[in-house]
Amino acid sequence: MRILVLGGDGYLGWPTALHLSHRGHDIGVVDNFVRRQYDHEMGVASLVPVPNLRHRLQMWEQVSGRRIDGFVGDLTDAPFVERTLDRFEPEAVVHFAEQRSAPYSMIDRQHAVYTQYNNVVGTLNLLYAIAERDPSIHLVKLGTMGEYGTPNIDIEEGFIEITHKGRTDVLPYPKQAGSFYHLSKVHDSHNIQFACRIWGLRATDLNQGIVYGQETDETTMHPDLATRFDYDGVFGTVLNRFCVQAVVGHPLTVYGQGGQTRGVLDIRDTLACVELALLNPADKGEYRVFNQFTETFSVRQMANRVIEAYPGKVHVEEVEDPRVEKEEHYYRAAHTKLLDLGLLPHLLEASTIRSLLAVVDRHRDRVDVDAIGPTVDWRRTASALRTTSGLSAG
Repeated sequence: MRILVLGGDGYLGWPTALHLSHRGHDIGVVDNFVRRQYDHEMGVASLVPVPNLRHRLQMWEQVSGRRIDGFVGDLTDAPFVERTLDRFEPEAVVHFAEQRSAPYSMIDRQHAVYTQYNNVVGTLNLLYAIAERDPSIHLVKLGTMGEYGTPNIDIEEGFIEITHKGRTDVLPYPKQAGSFYHLSKVHDSHNIQFACRIWGLRATDLNQGIVYGQETDETTMHPDLATRFDYDGVFGTVLNRFCVQAVVGHPLTVYGQGGQTRGVLDIRDTLACVELALLNPADKGEYRVFNQFTETFSVRQMANRVIEAYPGKVHVEEVEDPRVEKEEHYYRAAHTKLLDLGLLPHLLEASTIRSLLAVVDRHRDRVDVDAIGPTVDWRRTASALRTTSGLSAG
C-alpha cells in the first residue's frame, strides 16, 4: 500500500520507513528536521552519527533498489499538510511527527506551550486534511503508555467498562499524564476519537512503552542508514542511558529508589506493531487503542539487567528524582491486541543488552558524560528558577 510516514527522519520514523519500504510498500516520509534543532538547543548529539535525510534516502535507494519520496514541511502548516496528502495520495498515514520528550516539555512555560501547540495542532491539521481529502485513509498514530499514569488498578487497552449507580458503559480509560508532553498525547487521543465519531475516520492509537535498541535489519544494511541513539538527560531513554554509563565507567543513575515500573519494547517490535496495525486496519468510524509494549520492568530491574550483561565492573547510584512520580507503585497493563494479531516479541535478553553495549563501545569517543544527568526539575516553574538564582520573579 501507499504509506506516508510523518517524522520520517526521527529515531522511530526512519527505521519504520525503511522496514515498510523493504516489505514492498510505497513510502513517503515527511519531516521538518526540528528534532535535529533540539540537539543544537540542548548542546547534545546522537551517539551514532546520522547523515542528512537526502543522503539517507539516496543511500536507501542505492542499497535496496527502492525509492522513498521525501517531503519537507511542518504539520502546523495546514496548507502543507493538504498539499502533501494531495501529492502522495496515501492509503495510510503513520504519525510519529511530535515532540517526544517529557523533560523537554517541562523545561519552562515556553517549552510546555511549544510541545502542546506542535503536537496537538499538527495532529488536528492532519485530521482535517484526511477528513476533507480521503476519509478512508487509515491513521496509525503513536501515543504513549504515559497517558495512563500509574493507577492502583489494572490498565486496559484504551477503554474500561464502568458500572455507576446501576448503569454500565464502556468509556475511555482515565488519564493521569505525568508531563505536559504526555498531556499533549492525551489531547491527541481525544481529538482523534472525536474525529472518528463525527467524520467516520479510521484510526489506531498505539500507546507505546519505552523503546530500547538502535539496530534493525534495514538500518544495518549500511552505516549511513543508522537511526539515532539518544542517551542524554532530556531525550535519552533509560536502558540506552544505562548502557552508555556502563561502557564509559559512569555509575548507572537510578532516579530515587528505582521502583518506577513501565512497559518496554525492542525497537524491532515497534516496526512489527506498526506493520500489523497497517495490515489489519480499523473499520470506518472506528477509533481503537493498542497498548504497544512487550514486558514490564522497574528502573532498578533494568539497571540490574545491564549490570549482569556488562563484562566489566559497574554499580548503581541513586540520585534525587527530578520528576513528580511514585517511586513504588502497582503496575499491570493489558497488551493482548497486538499479540492476537500475530506479534512475536523480542524479549529483553542479555544478548540484546550486549548488542546495545557493542553499539555504544563503537562510538564511545562521542559520549558527552556531562549530558547524561537530569537537568529538568518538574517542581520548578520558570519564575521559581529565577527566584532561586537571585533574580526577581517579576
